[in-house]
Amino acid sequence: MKSDMSEKRLVHICRLPIRWGDMDAMGHVNNAVYFRYIEQARIEWFVSMGVATVHAVDGPVVINANCTFLRQLTFPGDLEIRTFSGAIGRSSFETMQEIRRIDDPDTLIAEGGAKVVWVNAGTGKSMALPNALRERLATAM
Repeated sequence: MKSDMSEKRLVHICRLPIRWGDMDAMGHVNNAVYFRYIEQARIEWFVSMGVATVHAVDGPVVINANCTFLRQLTFPGDLEIRTFSGAIGRSSFETMQEIRRIDDPDTLIAEGGAKVVWVNAGTGKSMALPNALRERLATAM
């Protein structure tokens, strides 16, 4: 089920190559790899904001993820993944990504997203988003 992303704000752009090994026996990028592209873009965005993703006392946890495959991808090529921030809750926020080929930027290849919850690593329970993160989420690039 898709979230209402009417509040979406562009927050990050990531460029990634399509690797030969991303393709499957059918000669196109395997659908599971699209989730890896989205994950890499999300992690690069977190790092750019100074959000620790490993060995942190608290941090982001994806509780659901989705992807709609609109076009096939094939090797070779380079991708641009645009990340948008959406609705912000007490302990969570919505993200959305758009995947496009750099050599065909007007064609949307896939779109996906995730709901991210801020979690205390020790207790495994959600906690309020840090104020600094909340402010970053609320502003565009």
